Amino acid sequence: MPDRHHADVIRITGATQNNLKNLDLEIPLGALVVFTGPSGSGKSSLVFDTLYAEGQRRYVETFSPYARQFLDRMDKPHVSRIEGVPPAIAIDQTNPVRTSRSTVGTMTELTDHFKLLFARTGHLHCKCCGQHVQRDTPDSITAAVVARAADAGDPRLHVTFPIDVPANFTEDEIRGYLEQQGYTRIHGSEGDRLWVIQDRFRAGSAEPARIGEAVEAALRTGQGRMAVRVMDGEGNEGAVWRFSQDFHCADCDIAYGEPLPSLFSFNSPLGACETCRGFGRVIGIDFGLVVPDESKTLKQGAVKPWQTASYSECQDDMEMLAKKAGIPLDVPWRDLTDAQKHWVLEGEDKWKNWSRSWPGVWYGVRRFFDWLETKAYKMHVRVLLSKYRSYTECPS
Repeated sequence: MPDRHHADVIRITGATQNNLKNLDLEIPLGALVVFTGPSGSGKSSLVFDTLYAEGQRRYVETFSPYARQFLDRMDKPHVSRIEGVPPAIAIDQTNPVRTSRSTVGTMTELTDHFKLLFARTGHLHCKCCGQHVQRDTPDSITAAVVARAADAGDPRLHVTFPIDVPANFTEDEIRGYLEQQGYTRIHGSEGDRLWVIQDRFRAGSAEPARIGEAVEAALRTGQGRMAVRVMDGEGNEGAVWRFSQDFHCADCDIAYGEPLPSLFSFNSPLGACETCRGFGRVIGIDFGLVVPDESKTLKQGAVKPWQTASYSECQDDMEMLAKKAGIPLDVPWRDLTDAQKHWVLEGEDKWKNWSRSWPGVWYGVRRFFDWLETKAYKMHVRVLLSKYRSYTECPS
């Protein structure tokens, strides 16, 4: 049995696999370990034929005899003893065909496994509120209502479901249709949506069957969505517990798609980034080309595109508004603060558009190039834009 001193290492004793010469070695666990050496020194014999072979062999031995027949089994390596080796994964060195979308994940074929892992075991969270988004069932909703009501002191509850008022109907007409179906109580409205009361009770005194029936009916009539409203002693609404049978954030009212493996693949239109289409980089304005000499001040012409007669007016605009904003004109670009550089490049945050904000609000270098894009039908403008474009990392 290995002692505690060796509990965090892989200890190899007497390895003679292939060209290994009775090698004794300790390798730390939980660390990145690199084996280097000339060709034929035994790197592959140690890593693949000894370490990986023993880790894989021991892992396969944990399965039943029936399952082992479907798994690749490796020969036991020539070694006196190996202690502390965990289950192993080996990535073969190959020469795959590289594309503009190739990554370490695609070249090692790990991406195919990761996208299945994320789609099947991942948890969806709302992009706005961050809450866990999952499909609710009548049983899970009933259990949640009972548990929450007990924690809240058994208040009176209104089980409600939403009904949207179509554009070609009035609210009174929809209320009339609901009354014909037996729904005479409306809890309230949110815009063009009515919240209809399915049932009212206290969870502590109501039969479980009644709660379950109310939940099922609300989900059925509300097309998979419902809300339980907590009422105080005076009949005023307190907390609202929202539920949905779809991949839908009930609180933010945002619907999400089914988590499919293709959503986690940048080679699929469904999963590719909307900005760069899965390539990882975009062509756009490179501020390193816009401000090539960081030793220059704004007064000396740090912003290169504005040092021509055609666009010198932009330089004048910047100098005029920089004084009002407290941006120094005689400090080298490299010594400006991030906030000051942001003002020059991105403009002022209160900018709306050219008709409402100019003059008086600084537009910035980026909006200057956005304006140039609208003039790109002119040859000289396209030439100017090409001078300051390059491929950069996708901002998304």
